[in-house]
Amino acid sequence: MSNTVSALTLAGFRALIRLRRYRELGLLVIATLVGCLAGVVVTTMSWITNVAHHLLYGLPSGERLSQQDSLSHPALALVPIAGGIALALITYLTRRRFTRPPVDPIEANALHGGRMSVPESLLLAVQTMVSSGFGASVGLEAGYTQASSAFASRLAEAMRLRRRDIRTLVGCAAAGAISAAFDAPITGAFYGFELIIGTYSVALVAPVLAASLAASLTAGWLGAVQTTIEVGPVPVLTAADLTPFILLGLIGGLLAVAVMQLVTGVERAFRWAKIPAWARPAIGGALVGALALMTPHVLSSGHGALHVDLASDAGWQMLMVLFVLKVLASAVSLGSGFRGGLFFASLYLGALFGKAYALLLVDAGILPHLSPLLASVVGMAAMAVGVVGGPMTMAFLALETTSDLSITGAVLAASIVSAVVVRETFGYSFSTWRLHLRGETIRSAHDIGRMRSLTVSRMMRSDVRTVSATLTLDAFRSIFPLGSTQRAIAVDGNGGYAGIMVVADAYAAGTSEGRGEIAPLLRHRDAMLQPSMNVSEAAELFDAAKAEELAVVDSRQSRRVIGLLTEQYLMRRYAEELDKARRELMGEG
Repeated sequence: MSNTVSALTLAGFRALIRLRRYRELGLLVIATLVGCLAGVVVTTMSWITNVAHHLLYGLPSGERLSQQDSLSHPALALVPIAGGIALALITYLTRRRFTRPPVDPIEANALHGGRMSVPESLLLAVQTMVSSGFGASVGLEAGYTQASSAFASRLAEAMRLRRRDIRTLVGCAAAGAISAAFDAPITGAFYGFELIIGTYSVALVAPVLAASLAASLTAGWLGAVQTTIEVGPVPVLTAADLTPFILLGLIGGLLAVAVMQLVTGVERAFRWAKIPAWARPAIGGALVGALALMTPHVLSSGHGALHVDLASDAGWQMLMVLFVLKVLASAVSLGSGFRGGLFFASLYLGALFGKAYALLLVDAGILPHLSPLLASVVGMAAMAVGVVGGPMTMAFLALETTSDLSITGAVLAASIVSAVVVRETFGYSFSTWRLHLRGETIRSAHDIGRMRSLTVSRMMRSDVRTVSATLTLDAFRSIFPLGSTQRAIAVDGNGGYAGIMVVADAYAAGTSEGRGEIAPLLRHRDAMLQPSMNVSEAAELFDAAKAEELAVVDSRQSRRVIGLLTEQYLMRRYAEELDKARRELMGEG
């Protein structure tokens, strides 16, 4: 009976969303449901992780792991090692079914039209909960968005929605996950726009905001532990007060790049040491446990530690020590194979550095009235923009969680500077940097999947005529009278590509050279397209060769000619695909 009801419900939504007149209404309803689902996911994952913290570390009721002054017993430093062993065991048991890294929401929307695997995503969510639950210095936000987006993608596929609607719902789910985690609907919405969908348009506003708001309300209703950041009153700022915060944004961006590079450096160090992949999480857990003996503030994502350190009267030296320890813990956790992200860790690190920055300037007498609390919030936004990306997302997170609009100018200025610094010096956020290390070239969630699928093999002409490169000009002219065709492809004695002969060149050479071979007149001898090249790669080759047409060969080894492609046709198809993507984005057609 329940299966019948579910089928009828899906059929009803499909019918509603395919009616052009009510399509936006149908998408809005589905986006709201996706937001509610994201709220459930966040509530469930956060509850399981908090229960694990209390059971494994013996925390008092209502206390968070990272807010402790010290571990209640030194033996608790072994818990992250147990987490590493548990993670290795999960990986071993699932190795045959899951042979590739899961597609995350950014990659899904950029390359796969929003399509994600639910089993792969649930495995990542479980690994993230194990990692954070046992104390590894990682956040849950990556797991929240992964699981929520995968469910949304599967729902959209079950309803047989169009590519752009699937991508939109994946963005709605991710927006809902962040909104539910921080009780910040506007932040969640901009996370969906900037990082998951990759753009902002009027047609997307209603579904993304609906999902974000629904997720926050659902999580609150279910009693999720939502992260809010409470700060006291801050002084009124003027334009002249922004200078130290612009500098803070600059430094925050550079520190973000250093943290991302450090994570990669730890991974390379494990590989260089030839430590088996299954053993790395346990070793990483041992190192995190050792750091936790110095201060438990390095454990898990740092939600509890953030509030403690914002309210503490520690000097800038101690704050910088905490900053370094947390950076090391996060880099070791992720570099050794624990699953999770740097979303909240970047917020915590930015808050630590921002407060230390202000206290240093105050102690030095340079800016005696600079507010350490305000600098913490600005530093939090600046560093998170550098690591996670999305300057508007992080700016709104700082504003929504602090409920203080008077800091808008400082937060926005630092966020913009940090974003520019990271883009110009590094070019990636943490998510896209991880994809880059796997061999992908994407830098955002902009939909380039269609462009990648538009390959040379789909655009080339296969009815090409070849001639021998040893033909004389007279022989060539007899085969190709002037005006009969524009070009011919020449091949060598082994049938391999030798170059392109432009017919006009044969007649411009002069009759006195009629007995000479055409070989000296061949163009683009080493510029060849291959059928697997996508439209962007082909366009780059045309530009580099300064060619109007290029031969397509099956491989650079055999050089066997299988087709011909002109630059004019390639650019026309490229423009058509861009126009189609634009019209889909704007909700036309």
